[in-house]
Amino acid sequence: MSFLIASQIVLWAAVILLGLICIVLARQIGVLHERIAPAGALALRQPLKIGEPVPQLAVTTIDGGAVQIGGERGGRSQLLLFLSPNCAVCEALLPSVRSAHGAERKWLDIVLASDGELDQHEAFVREKGLAKFPYVVSEHLGRSFGVAKLPYAVLIDEAGRLAATGLVNTREHLESLFVAKENRVGSIQQFLSERAQRRASSGD
Repeated sequence: MSFLIASQIVLWAAVILLGLICIVLARQIGVLHERIAPAGALALRQPLKIGEPVPQLAVTTIDGGAVQIGGERGGRSQLLLFLSPNCAVCEALLPSVRSAHGAERKWLDIVLASDGELDQHEAFVREKGLAKFPYVVSEHLGRSFGVAKLPYAVLIDEAGRLAATGLVNTREHLESLFVAKENRVGSIQQFLSERAQRRASSGD
């Protein structure tokens, strides 16, 4: 009888010990998550600052349609995605763009943009099934946002202000622009930096 009681005590002690270990591990995972938090879209130096009004531009799509860049848009935001038919990373990103088009359709319009030979882009649109997106071929548009590397995204809020911008090599990078807009910061890196500063100043 005493043996059974002793074994139960040992068993409960082991359970409590395992519980404490799980708590410690969970705490450490949280610390590691903050230290290696996924990087958002890498913002590059460009002529506009976050929060500034975007110059309004009237551009024409490759199928002859008209698109207004910037300005108030009836409560909808606008994502400009600069890509190229010759960019392998851009092509790999297209499924995420299609997914975002469906998931964020209540508040977001997506415009694809590039420069170069028109016939090459027309073939690209047909081959990749991009006809549902306004597709603009305009070197001036890219220069207006300081686009130097691809794929590059510019998120304009409903008031026509620059909300977030940066290189978007993955779906996580693309979605980080939406998170940055929600938190009213230029990038996820800025958000994490400001949060770390607030915690440091509060002594946490």
